[in-house]
Amino acid sequence: MKMTERAKENHRRLFGTELPPLSQTDPEFAERLSNFLLDEVPAQSKLSDRTRMLAILAALLGCQGLDEFRRMLPAALNLGVTPVEVKETVYQATAYLGIGRTYPFLGAVNEILLSRGVSLPLEPQATTTLENRVEMGEQAQVDIFGEHMKGFAESGPEESKHINRWLSGNCFGDYYTRGGLNYQDREMITFCFIAAQGGCEPQLVSHAAGNMKVGNDKAFLIDVVSQCLPYIGYPRSLNALRCVNEAAK
Repeated sequence: MKMTERAKENHRRLFGTELPPLSQTDPEFAERLSNFLLDEVPAQSKLSDRTRMLAILAALLGCQGLDEFRRMLPAALNLGVTPVEVKETVYQATAYLGIGRTYPFLGAVNEILLSRGVSLPLEPQATTTLENRVEMGEQAQVDIFGEHMKGFAESGPEESKHINRWLSGNCFGDYYTRGGLNYQDREMITFCFIAAQGGCEPQLVSHAAGNMKVGNDKAFLIDVVSQCLPYIGYPRSLNALRCVNEAAK
């Protein structure tokens, strides 16, 4: 199989000296995939290595690509993503994907970190308590989405207002307020979770707008979608681009 010089160099940076997967059994497929993933796609990006790898890990969580996540996690760590950042990404994914889908990824992260000599548990990152998580979570919503989110935790029809309270206290109070990632990072990975799982376009528009409010502009989000495209496919990527354009209006 023929790999471009840029693809070879990126492969060495990510994975060391090992041959690309499937290079022996499926060389033609491996050739085109490797050159696309390791040359053509990253050449299009202005993202830092750290941001690009966080986006890819978040997209793999969203599309449930556990085997590829296992392969890409060591590469992400090699390029400067920290164990805390990885853990925070998986924790936050639980609010958007559910524990049924994130639990296997948390096991994979623990296994890989331990194999690399990382001591677990990692240092605590919580900044809220059980008593103030709703208040602090709603404040995070205000910080990200705007003043119209004030009072959100107590809003909605009586029969379902508890879900709005959970959104403030659990989704934002339990996760967004934690250390390890800032609001720009957290809105970016949330965008990737939602885009990669598909079928949640209204929420994707909202979080594209949230990204823009915290400084992740339209060009940045298009770059993120482009870097996630090989991992989530064209249909979900094109849907994500449509949502970015809608949010930008």
